Amino acid sequence: MATSSSTSESTSDPTGERPISVVTSRAQTAVNAAVVRSVDRELLLCLRSGEPKAIGDLTKQLGVTATAVRQRVERLLEVGLIAREKVVAGRGRPTYHYVLTPAGYRRAGADATELAEAMWAEIVAISEEDTREKLISAIASRLGRQFAAALQGDVDGVAVHDENKPACSCQKNGGDEDTFQERMQRLTSMLQTKEISASLIEVTSQLDGVLPVLDIEACPYPSLTAAAGDRSMCRLEEQMLSEALGEDVHLSSCRMDGDSCCQFSTKSDNDTNSTSNSEPG
Repeated sequence: MATSSSTSESTSDPTGERPISVVTSRAQTAVNAAVVRSVDRELLLCLRSGEPKAIGDLTKQLGVTATAVRQRVERLLEVGLIAREKVVAGRGRPTYHYVLTPAGYRRAGADATELAEAMWAEIVAISEEDTREKLISAIASRLGRQFAAALQGDVDGVAVHDENKPACSCQKNGGDEDTFQERMQRLTSMLQTKEISASLIEVTSQLDGVLPVLDIEACPYPSLTAAAGDRSMCRLEEQMLSEALGEDVHLSSCRMDGDSCCQFSTKSDNDTNSTSNSEPG
């Protein structure tokens, strides 16, 4: 999984008691564009039919030199959008054919924004509340499982999960369980590569059991949250992130309430804040 560059700065909470580190991303909107240039996309489109093609086939189809094709192929192999297949024929040297990976097929496909907007509009328009909420919950759970799979190293998020088991085992390769903060760090990087303006407020001291907070600085799906007062997407994001992280995550601040950004924190953070606010001065 690609990670993005970030900057860190230390500050403190309003009471001055807990040092925190704010991990912010540099301009993330160009991450995917930098990975797949327009000329690289042309090569992806050549492979969209599913037929494996050799360098010579791609050279003819694209009308460029074999050197140029090889450069594009190497870039796309490196980011996992195409795969190489060895072809052995007789006693001669083996040749290689190239095909799209599942991630490559998604990148080479048509823009699904209009379809997603139309489907979401129909979902939130379902008059029967129970049916509507069950459908939104199912979508959130599926997305959360895909994120959880990616956090465990399956970058395509297509691992098969047992519906009756937790979505995220959160185990490292060595078998040691990840901390919640480590999972949040990886999730933040993952969101950044998806052009979501995300940053992580990390607590450098574990006083009071305070855990990191995920900042979403701009709504990732503005066209899906246009309906004034509709909180369906907020509920979806809460459940999706909870499923992905294996922890109960809540939307503690929301732009729809006039806050500067949307913030997601754990229940333990919310409980700590509630306790602090209820204690006499």
